[in-house]
Order: sequence, then C-alpha cells, then structure tokens
Amino acid sequence: MSWPHRLPVRVYFEDTDAGGIAYHATYLRWAERGRTESLRAINLPHQLLIARYSSMLVVRRVEVEYVAPARLDDSLIVETRVLRSGGASVDLAQEVIGEGGGVKARLQVGLVCVRGEAMRPAPIPEPWRGVFRQAAMADGPARGPAETPAG
Repeated sequence: MSWPHRLPVRVYFEDTDAGGIAYHATYLRWAERGRTESLRAINLPHQLLIARYSSMLVVRRVEVEYVAPARLDDSLIVETRVLRSGGASVDLAQEVIGEGGGVKARLQVGLVCVRGEAMRPAPIPEPWRGVFRQAAMADGPARGPAETPAG
C-alpha cells in the first residue's frame, strides 16, 4: 500500500443531526476507521500489535477543523497520512473529503504506543515503526517533516 490511505465512507441517517448534517463526533468515528483500515491495508492490524507485543496505539490528542458540512447520503473519502514518527509516537493528518474534492474536515491526530496493563508509553515495535517512518519520509516536507525516532 502506498500512503496516503483512502477509505470511502457514506453519510448515513445515524451519522446526522436533526438537520441532516453530519454530527461533529461522527468525524472522529470516520477518522478512527480510516486509521484502523490503513493498518489493515499494510497487514499490520491493531490486533497483531496487541497479540504479539501487548501494545496498542492510543489517541493522545486530536484537533479537528470543520471546514464544510457533510450531508445525509454524501459519499466521502477519509484520507490518512503519516506526518511524523518518533520512538513511541506517530502523528497523522487526516482529511474528510467530499465527492467533488472539497475538504469537509481536517484532523491532526497524535498517537502513542502503550504496553501492558499499566498502559505506559513504550517504543513502537517493528515493523510498524519502520512503516510509519517510511510513510512520513515519502510524504515529504509539503505535508509535514519526517522526524527521526526520538521518544
């Protein structure tokens, strides 16, 4: 798979408010699906990270900019890019894009790898770390500088 990852979604009735506009929290669910499917697309799903390393990638922070409303029955794409990858963290940029190419929302998401029951930060295991680093470098500085492994 090449980055960015693209996941098609549709705005269903359950995703909307009383006015037929996608509810603000719906974008977070779509973004989560985009992140999950991007890992599945490279054959490195969350479940493998949990089973093999007792580790998980959890959201540490998220920032959402709502640009334009998504409406009932709209066909959308959730695009996921890797911006930076550190030793225990990875920063992603996600966009929800309408059929005509217009951006509906932009998200900046910081993930941290945690291990075990203590849920303490831990280095991202290989091959996830290498994939994230490679994806960040492939995107280049136009979308955000790649960071060498740090913390």
